[in-house]
Parts: sequence; structure tokens; C-alpha cells
Amino acid sequence: MINPLNVQLYSVRDPLSADRDGTLRRIAGIGYRAVEPFDPMNDPKGMRELCDDLGLAIPSTHAYALLGEETGPVFEAIATLGAELAIIPGGIPHEEFTGRDGLLRTSERLLALAEQGREHGVRIGYHNHWWEIEPVIDGQHALELLAPEIFLEVDTYWAYVGGADVPALLRRLGDRVLALHVKDGPGVKDQPHTAVGSGVVPVPEILSAKPGALRIVELDSCDGDIFDALEASHAYLSALEVR
Repeated sequence: MINPLNVQLYSVRDPLSADRDGTLRRIAGIGYRAVEPFDPMNDPKGMRELCDDLGLAIPSTHAYALLGEETGPVFEAIATLGAELAIIPGGIPHEEFTGRDGLLRTSERLLALAEQGREHGVRIGYHNHWWEIEPVIDGQHALELLAPEIFLEVDTYWAYVGGADVPALLRRLGDRVLALHVKDGPGVKDQPHTAVGSGVVPVPEILSAKPGALRIVELDSCDGDIFDALEASHAYLSALEVR
């Protein structure tokens, strides 16, 4: 396996809030070896120490808070976690992705954050949903038109829902893609996700298109027990890796 299978902790936000230590132990017990926090400001020192104890790496974190006015404390928290990649997972108006002017403004905003990030040893990336995929401008999905200096964490499920040929999109984006959110489900916007491998998304073809990227399982919502779904996802993805 090129990279350890990873879990975006938003998937387990409710049990995490109730029992952080127990939740992370369950994730490690399933066999995951990395996690991606969704709020670096939530006790980064304690999170790092616990993950170190459990053998869980933290290569990346989402960081909505970087869109606020005070970025210094956020970068300090990211450094405490030990993450080298900080990802903006939304928080920018959907309308900014419907035309070139909005995309230019968004690119400039992300590039300014990237300049700050370099001073802290952190790379800035962007994570898509469907609204950065649905608009097609001169034959390209809006996501493709963001500044190429910004790396991408492609949410493969939302790219699929947004109408992309996801393997082809990943091949076009090339080295810009450092991470993939791997999820599955019915392929529509307002229904719960399923364990990876049990929905309509062509997961093997997607992963083959970008074999070196971080593989981060995320289930925004899930019918049934989330830990069962994470375990089934881990089993499916691990089996794919050995073929």
C-alpha cells in the first residue's frame, strides 16, 4: 500500500464529540493508520499525542478557520498536529465557481493563504463538492480553473455527483491532486452515503487514475452504524490494493 488508509474525522463527528479517545481507538482498531481532522483548533496538542500513541498519522487537516481574519493561531494549530497539508473544504460562495471572475477572486484568495502557509511549512489545498464541478466553462469543470499552484483534494463522490468523468478528471489534473476523498453511495445529493464498494461510484477506476494520492475515507452521512461502514470500506479498499 503506497499510503496508509485514512479517515476524515467528520465521518465520526458525533461519536468523536462524545468520546474522542474511544472513537480514535476504534478507528485504529479497524486498521486505519491515518486520520484527517476537520477542525485543527480543537485541542491540537491532545489530538497529536493521542494519535501518536495509537499509531495514527495526521498528514492533512481541513481548516475552515483559515478563511477567518486571524490565521496565525490556525497555522500554529496545524503545526502542532504535524500536518503538512491544510485544505479549505468549502466556505466560499457557490456563485464564485460559476464564472471566470469568481474563479479569479477565489484563486487570489487561496494564493494569499498559500503564501502565508509557506511561512509555516504548510501547503494549502482545496476540497471540492458538486458546485465546483457542475459549472463547465469553455469545456472545463470550474475546479480545473483554480490557480494551479493550489493543490487539490478531490472528493471523488461529489465530483461524480457533479457530472464529471472522475478518472478522466483526475488524469487531466495530474500532479495537482495530492489527496482523494473516497466515498460511495447512490450518486445523488440528498441521500446517505454507503460503505465504499457498495454504491454506484466506480472506485477501482478512480483509484487507478491517481494511485499515489492519499486515500481518505469519508462518509458525510450513513444509514446504519458508521463504524461498520468504515470497517467494510477498509476491507474493500485493502482488498483492492493487493490485486
